[in-house]
Amino acid sequence: MDIKEQSVLLRPAKPEFDEGLKFAHYLDQAAEGFFRIMLGRESEKIIATAFIDTGHSLSHENVIFVDVDTKIVGMSSTFTERQHRMFSDEPLRRAAKRNAIRLKLVRTLFAPVWRILETIPEGDFYVQGIAIEPELRGAGIGSLLMNDIDDRAKASESNRLSLDVSAKNDDARRLYKRLGMVESSTWPNSRFLPTVFFRMSKYL
Repeated sequence: MDIKEQSVLLRPAKPEFDEGLKFAHYLDQAAEGFFRIMLGRESEKIIATAFIDTGHSLSHENVIFVDVDTKIVGMSSTFTERQHRMFSDEPLRRAAKRNAIRLKLVRTLFAPVWRILETIPEGDFYVQGIAIEPELRGAGIGSLLMNDIDDRAKASESNRLSLDVSAKNDDARRLYKRLGMVESSTWPNSRFLPTVFFRMSKYL
């Protein structure tokens, strides 16, 4: 599908529960179901509740939505390494309520992965997630989002743009490579184990 540029609006997310539900849906899509595993069946409601709050990685403050004819069709979630250092897990724990124990258990079980994903080098501008409605992939919206991310990363005076992408997500890796990013590391870093995800980056 072709998208005329004038019909596309990139805008900051609003601190509203309904927008939080859209964000949660896209974030879980970008993370290939990880948040649903971490938080259970109520994951979207939990994330949407936390989304309204500030000062954490799932806050509306970090989200840009893409509207096409006033309908949300995609998003990006980003923050600087400096912001990340100041983030608190408390809003998500508070929103999780009875699922907080599950959250703690999953974080313990996935501690090696979590540690890698939470390690953002000094000076980086990190892309936590980017997602687009399936029927609009290939229409140029991903490039618009990445160009916007690039501009905001430079404006933040970050040194490098970085993100993590599933080794299975060939389409996303191709897009990022086309936009100048390279595979800077893998996890796990072993010749004997299959690669789960790549960290991709580019200097600004």
